[in-house]
Amino acid sequence: MDQHKDVEVQRTEKKTDTSKVGVAFIKYATYLIIFFAIMWFVINYIL
Repeated sequence: MDQHKDVEVQRTEKKTDTSKVGVAFIKYATYLIIFFAIMWFVINYIL
């Protein structure tokens, strides 16, 4: 009647570094702002 069960516990931790996410957001937001500023300049002054 002895039941021996092997139980394997697996723990996973989600690693989220909010500072890296913030830096990436600021970087790509800056790229978008520069892109739209250049497009605005091209549309208003060159075309």
